[in-house]
Amino acid sequence: MKTILAFSGSSRENSLNAQLLQKAVSMAAELGASVEVIDLKALNLPLYDGDLEQTQGLPEGAKALKEAMQEADGFLIASPEYNSFPTPLLLNALDWASRAEQPDEIPMRAFKGKTAGLIAATPGPMGGLRSLSFLRSKLQNMGVTVVPTMTGVGGATIDLFADENFATGQQGRRLHATLSALLHLTL
Repeated sequence: MKTILAFSGSSRENSLNAQLLQKAVSMAAELGASVEVIDLKALNLPLYDGDLEQTQGLPEGAKALKEAMQEADGFLIASPEYNSFPTPLLLNALDWASRAEQPDEIPMRAFKGKTAGLIAATPGPMGGLRSLSFLRSKLQNMGVTVVPTMTGVGGATIDLFADENFATGQQGRRLHATLSALLHLTL
């Protein structure tokens, strides 16, 4: 069974991206994946600081994220869009997870050989696709294979994700395609 680590770059409770992620987690489980969800906000990561890292090492939250990423076969990432970019919470978490704990550790160990499916939800018409493009580039630079199919849900509302017919609608079918591609590419 393929294991997927799912997380949202949103720190808001009941955010549109957290709701989209929950829909995606359910769909991925129906497709046969084992999915673990991790809350980036709960990791309580400080802003990445090389001096802090040098004097204190990786924070416990960074170690927990890195370990979960290493154990997973792939990632499912919901990324809100802040001024066309992924959130500082998400980018900071990825930066911390990229750091080596030992001098002989393989660089980017938590990322190498992994796959990722990228999804976003916004009330705007573009569905977060601008932030997903940036995130795709960052992850690929870190050694992750990002599935070509990204899902951006534009015009997102709480009611949209509460609709029991979401999965069979156009946006639900696009989400299903992204998840199918993720599981297909994940070893």
